[in-house]
Amino acid sequence: MADLLKFSVPGKAEYVGTVRMAISCLANSAGFDVEAIEDIKVAVSEACSNAVCHGTGGELCSYEVFCELGEDRFIVSVIDQSGGFDVNEYEEPAPDSLKEGGLGIFIIRALMDEVDIFTELGIGTRIKMVKYAR
Repeated sequence: MADLLKFSVPGKAEYVGTVRMAISCLANSAGFDVEAIEDIKVAVSEACSNAVCHGTGGELCSYEVFCELGEDRFIVSVIDQSGGFDVNEYEEPAPDSLKEGGLGIFIIRALMDEVDIFTELGIGTRIKMVKYAR
């Protein structure tokens, strides 16, 4: 049986570090190695930054972080309640023309074992990230 944790996070950039630390502690307690913990922390930070920048509807709103710790996996979902985007409009950045901004989803997919994005314009976005224990 998996353990479930839920955080409601104010839509302010200064709280991304708080989520990052909590996720690090959870992954460590679940027995993930240092490399996997770093991957998880960076991926979750990117997802939270996206929620703050694109999905919270301003500093008065918040977003949710759900964590599921299983015996062989750590699942983290970051969910915002506004914004959303057209997944079909997203283009992977070209390696020869990387620029600041627009790399979040690319980085998340590179670091996690599974990534699912559920989004609806005007409603919100959920990024579900899975890292398996090795």
